Amino acid sequence: MRVYLPATTNVLRTLVDEGRLPAPQTVFAVTPQLREFYALSEAEADTEELEYAALLTAARASLRLLDIDPLAARRRVVLAVDVPDDAVTPMDDPHVERGAARLASEVRMADVASAHIDDAEAEDDVRAAVNVVLEADLGSEDSQFVVDQAEGRELGWYASQEIGPFLELL
Repeated sequence: MRVYLPATTNVLRTLVDEGRLPAPQTVFAVTPQLREFYALSEAEADTEELEYAALLTAARASLRLLDIDPLAARRRVVLAVDVPDDAVTPMDDPHVERGAARLASEVRMADVASAHIDDAEAEDDVRAAVNVVLEADLGSEDSQFVVDQAEGRELGWYASQEIGPFLELL
């Protein structure tokens, strides 16, 4: 199963240096709750579109992680990780985002398919979004506008073997 792990550049460094991230982790995936939401909204979504929705939700979660990791580069980071299906438990809670799940196994570098990371040009928008993401979560329209600016930027795609060289450039 493909899951999307929100992260920061400091989390990436740990993954590269240690070769793993400990369990458990909160991830985002194509869960029954995410499928049901799209089915109820009458939006036709195939698996690829649902995976993209999970990735974008993980990118929003990355903003929240940046809020508590002031030393990380102001870039959203999402890892696409392939894990056994039985290691993932969807969170069936109306207070968490659709697609949220708990990953019971560690994340090994060998399981990472790719990393999705903002480029340097996004840093100002991401910095501004990090400063107001919690207010946006609570319903502030002005804050949501700021977050939308960051979320409107496409994440760059990096193969797993490109993560280490990417970190060297920071």
